[in-house]
Amino acid sequence: MIKVGIVGGTGYTGVELLRLLAQHPQVELRAITSRADQGMPVSQMFPSLRGYVDLCFTSQDEAHLDQCDLVFFATPNGIAMHHARALLDAGVRIIDLAADFRIQDVKVWEKWYGMSHACPDLVSEAIYGLPESNREQIKNARLVANPGCYPTAVQLGFMPLLEAGIVDCNSLIADVKSGASGAGRKAEASIMFAEVADNFKAYSVSGHRHLPEISQGLARVAQQKVDLTFVPHLTPMIRGIHATLYARIQCDADLQALYERHYANEIFVDVMPAGSHPETRTVRGANCCRIAVHRPQQGNTVVVLSIIDNLVKGAAGQAVQNMNIMFGLPETIALTGIPLLP
Repeated sequence: MIKVGIVGGTGYTGVELLRLLAQHPQVELRAITSRADQGMPVSQMFPSLRGYVDLCFTSQDEAHLDQCDLVFFATPNGIAMHHARALLDAGVRIIDLAADFRIQDVKVWEKWYGMSHACPDLVSEAIYGLPESNREQIKNARLVANPGCYPTAVQLGFMPLLEAGIVDCNSLIADVKSGASGAGRKAEASIMFAEVADNFKAYSVSGHRHLPEISQGLARVAQQKVDLTFVPHLTPMIRGIHATLYARIQCDADLQALYERHYANEIFVDVMPAGSHPETRTVRGANCCRIAVHRPQQGNTVVVLSIIDNLVKGAAGQAVQNMNIMFGLPETIALTGIPLLP
């Protein structure tokens, strides 16, 4: 059994992680931390977990995380970096669902996240946890940086084109929409029901902090610098990300065959039939990315539609997938749930 601890189990990502791990036959949940809710039964905060998770929230000081095999950090940015070294020194492996270790250039990370990095020497050791790109490195990793939700959808959508070298890397566009849960489980006016419902808006057009993460991943696949325009939008739904991606084709190719071939062995990437328009509700609650590729009017622009559940393949589900890889287990364990519809 894998002894697992979770730091920060009170947000949407935390409860999604608990939902998945509670069904995992090889996992023993040892501790779930929350300073503010110390002593409260997890099932009291999240009645959906009654009968599945019997633990109470505890403080990090009393959680004995150094006795775990793996610790998930489902915390805000800037928390995991203060605790990673002590846990790694104790032989504990880490999956950070925040952004502390995603960007290899520490100065770039500090610029976008507005703080100094507490352990810059560990950044180079961290493995970026996108299994479809870094599976072999994840297997032996001590520290995994779980990708962000936007970066997951955008990178999976663009990767086959960039690896094949058939598009102009200097004119990539990602027009991406997210449900309100992507902003977290906190009280903010901008994500209140009355603000989000019956409304649709772009935000952070001048620069979103996921931009350097996406650009880093795409440049690695393309083996050259990329120029990406990334515009996120907030939509009146709870879960889901829909990425509409644009690139200019430089040479002819069978795009449908390219995508089907690229993801032929990826259980969690579903390349839809030609002409499809995947919907966010078809991945709700599932660790799945559905992709459709189009070439309108057979012109020189390729349009890729990439959709995920931001809390599953965009966060907790991908983290469990990474855990399975790290411990030599089948990737599908605890991740075979069918999407919820309607």
